[in-house]
Amino acid sequence: MRTIEQPGPAEAERVQWAEARGRKLTLKLKPGLLLDAIAEAFTAQGFFSGVLRLPAGLPLAPFAYVMPALSATPEHAASYSETFRPEGVTRIETGALTFGERDGAPFFHGHALWREADGRHNGGHILPDQSVLAQPVTVDAVGLDGAGFVASHDPETNFKLFMPAVQPSRDTKAESRFFVLRLRPNRDVFTALETFCAERGIAHGVIHGGVGSTIGARFSDGRSIEPFATEIAITAGHVAPGIDGKPEAALAIALVDYTGGMAQGTLKRGDNPVLMTLELVLEAQ
Repeated sequence: MRTIEQPGPAEAERVQWAEARGRKLTLKLKPGLLLDAIAEAFTAQGFFSGVLRLPAGLPLAPFAYVMPALSATPEHAASYSETFRPEGVTRIETGALTFGERDGAPFFHGHALWREADGRHNGGHILPDQSVLAQPVTVDAVGLDGAGFVASHDPETNFKLFMPAVQPSRDTKAESRFFVLRLRPNRDVFTALETFCAERGIAHGVIHGGVGSTIGARFSDGRSIEPFATEIAITAGHVAPGIDGKPEAALAIALVDYTGGMAQGTLKRGDNPVLMTLELVLEAQ
């Protein structure tokens, strides 16, 4: 399996996790700075962390983003490009977003593919404090209670990343059992998820959110993405018993690689290792 050497030591445990209660939400986002709109919508429902999928057509103007890039120094295995600011209204085609806390304030980590005003198709990492929602939109989300995502320094990758963190319960109307997950580098996404579920007796689950990176990609239809540095968003995912009765995951993603190549589709099981991180929420059913 493909691996990329990271600058720091690797922890033995390759899945970070915390158990939470949660609730599916319909959030109404108001025009304005995208970070503020998302934070206001979640907190109005009593939640301070969660995930959502970005709907097709979501309009951003102004909009700022970065793409995956090669690292110029050994401090990181991969890095980010310069900041791009396309003119006019950019409309999201598909994407995912993790909402949590960084440096004591609301923050999000979001990856998407989109169409820019001049017709150009592009993708990457949305900059939370420089991207503005141009019109009100409604999004489907999951709010988390008792645990959530908090950004902290990761010695292995030398980046500040969202990680699962136990948090005080706020007595929200959380209806279901959720797991807040972060998959570490150089382990296959499917192996990590399926082992996690098997160890906890989770036979059925739905994957919500899903933001991170893989070492290239291998799709179930035989397509391959060779450039190793990607930004991915999970567009659909679930866990269900396979033929042998053991948990088997299925994941569809959208990605952009460091050359600007884009792809969407269902990933091949057993051949898609994490590059830097993969944040997601698993709803146990």
